[in-house]
Amino acid sequence: MEKKTRKVQDGTVISNKMDKTVVVLVERHTQHPLYKRTVKRSQKFMAHDEENTCRTGDRVEIIESRPHSKRKKWRVRKILERAERI
Repeated sequence: MEKKTRKVQDGTVISNKMDKTVVVLVERHTQHPLYKRTVKRSQKFMAHDEENTCRTGDRVEIIESRPHSKRKKWRVRKILERAERI
């Protein structure tokens, strides 16, 4: 029996105020069904960050995983790009 492939998405960390948890904003572009114009859709995911390494503004890749809590069903796979420190 084959293993089910896990969904992978990339987005931007918008909050890291919780312990071992980050909120990731994933934006995608879709075509409007009637007007055929490109529309930006966004969705927020809570992801598990074991070492608390992510900072606000980082570009990260998240992968689907087992449920860690009621709303946290994703985990950070890797940090693609670091945010500038101001």
